[in-house]
Amino acid sequence: MAVTFPYRTVKDVDVRGKRILLRADYNVPLRDDGSIADDYRLVASLPTLRYLLERSAGIVIIAHLGRPKSAQDTKYSLAPVAKRLAKLLDHPVRFIGETVGDRVAQLTRSMNPGDIVMLENLRFQPAEKENDAKFAQQLAKQSRAELFVQDGFGVVHRSHASTVAITQCLPAVAGLLVEQEYLAIKRATDEPNRPLTAILGGAKIHDKMPLARKFIQIADNVVIGGALANNFIKYDGHDVGDSLVDEAADQLVQQILADAQHRYGDKLADHLILPSDVAISKSGELKGERVECGPDAVRAPAKIYDIGEQTIRLVERVVASSGTVIWNGTLGMAETVNFSRGSARLALTLAKNPQIVSVIGGGDTANFVRGWDALKGGSFSHVSTGGGASLALMAGEDLPGISALMRR
Repeated sequence: MAVTFPYRTVKDVDVRGKRILLRADYNVPLRDDGSIADDYRLVASLPTLRYLLERSAGIVIIAHLGRPKSAQDTKYSLAPVAKRLAKLLDHPVRFIGETVGDRVAQLTRSMNPGDIVMLENLRFQPAEKENDAKFAQQLAKQSRAELFVQDGFGVVHRSHASTVAITQCLPAVAGLLVEQEYLAIKRATDEPNRPLTAILGGAKIHDKMPLARKFIQIADNVVIGGALANNFIKYDGHDVGDSLVDEAADQLVQQILADAQHRYGDKLADHLILPSDVAISKSGELKGERVECGPDAVRAPAKIYDIGEQTIRLVERVVASSGTVIWNGTLGMAETVNFSRGSARLALTLAKNPQIVSVIGGGDTANFVRGWDALKGGSFSHVSTGGGASLALMAGEDLPGISALMRR
């Protein structure tokens, strides 16, 4: 059965001339001077906004930025985001420096069809993360909204006031971005073009454990790299020097290996791909010289920062013969040129083989491929805007911010 989106979207309801409360994910990376380093999440939200504007809807945008400790943490104000959005959309976006309150109620009262207003950072209000019903009611009432549109894919794995409680206050549907993200990821996991290769990197094995177990069940090949692989190298009896490892990870590694043994049998080494060589900095410094060696040659103060050439070539061969590739987590410390080689060569292999359905998980992996790619991610089938949300959806977990929407 073909994967379909089981919830209503903006295209399933009448939005003409309506007042819309729209949850966006504008948690963009910032430079040291407070300017926006990457506006990918803003660009990804434009199709939904344009769809609503074309139908003369009035739009009140709610979003968050960073992890502010209070409303006085002004470096996390959404004011610069509103300014950049207006430029991208070529349409005025009025910023209100409050999330709820009399000023919000007064200014939204005078909105006309086609107007866009953005409220201040939701996380300036502790009630947001508490999934507080009264806060959600304030948002609904003071925005004078007739419909709630969830288009912030990056937050749908959270049970917050703007993802769950708000759906008890207003009819709630998905935006076009949320629908697109859901379909791209679910089709890759549930209806992949075979062979399916899953690539897992990053550092936190506890976060990736559910995903690793899911991929071993469904994927033809699973590649493990990044600091995640250090745990497997250590479990195999090798000294990893001062490399990043989770000292409590042995049981998790053992479980993943047991799952893989059950799934792949005597072909385990062909389908669960672990580094056969690594790239280290002998000094342990990230800016140190790249030296490649076998896992048995690592000694403190050296640190493993990437996979080695032999492993890179194996990954290239496996990926090039795949029909679908799901990639979540860089294969090394990809923010540095010296130790981005594994991730860069993987990205190049995908870009050179457009017949491969390539789904890139959000967070650091999305940031890396967009920085690497001259087309800003256009060389891949889908680059997700969601970090934890894409991880949860790939692992088959419930996404509260989606499951709370109106079903078809």
